[in-house]
Amino acid sequence: MRIRATLAAVSVVTGAMALTALAVPAAQAATTAGPAVTFSELKVNSGKNIVVGTTTQVTVTATYTVTKPATLAASSFQTGPVLYRGDTLGVNSDDLMLGDNPGTCTASSSTVLKCTAKIEFRPDTSDTDELLNSQAGTWKLGALAADEDGGLTWQSGFGTTKLQRRSTLTVNASPEPVTKGKTITVTGKLSRANWETNKYAGYASQYVKLQFRKAGTTTYTTVKTVKTSSTGNLSTTVTASADGSYRYSFAGTTTTPAVSATGDYIDVQ
Repeated sequence: MRIRATLAAVSVVTGAMALTALAVPAAQAATTAGPAVTFSELKVNSGKNIVVGTTTQVTVTATYTVTKPATLAASSFQTGPVLYRGDTLGVNSDDLMLGDNPGTCTASSSTVLKCTAKIEFRPDTSDTDELLNSQAGTWKLGALAADEDGGLTWQSGFGTTKLQRRSTLTVNASPEPVTKGKTITVTGKLSRANWETNKYAGYASQYVKLQFRKAGTTTYTTVKTVKTSSTGNLSTTVTASADGSYRYSFAGTTTTPAVSATGDYIDVQ
């Protein structure tokens, strides 16, 4: 993923699309200088959210179709998907993401190319100006084509995707075993990846459901809703009524995916 560079035009450098000072209105379907192509059927990560943890690179696949004139050689231009935010492409380099390399296309006819591309997402493990925590959230989808002369074609309007900080959730119910009618204390912690420190940190002020699954059944039922502390910790009490498992379940936010803890079984005597 190439981000946080000075952007203004697209050129083809050593086989990869390199962005340098680009500012194209998102409402503008294409520039006049680029190859005469149009994009369709763009899908990133099969339409699923992109979730990245603390250290491991996540690579997702994009698929799309390029339509071109029969007289335009496929080898004369390169293409690739783009994630961007805001109303313009590349005005703020933190608001632009694209793959390390252009897409690979196969001709299905003289005018239609079927293409795939990779987009790499890397937590900042070595001060490499990669993912920032502020970049978690909703991104728009677009596509670029660059010809051998540096001409650019830009197309937007392919919907959105969410780039999210991976979440974790724990639970512990005690005491174990417990006498029926006595108090059970259920603790836990909701955390999410910090891309800049490469550690998981507590997710503060989030509402999390405490759920119970009675022994012999398969469905969890919500008992109450608990709010995380400033450090992401959870703690509440319930009355012991029957054998079963307690878990915490978080519905997720735009920046952080949903997650449920593995149930902690309580023996009620």
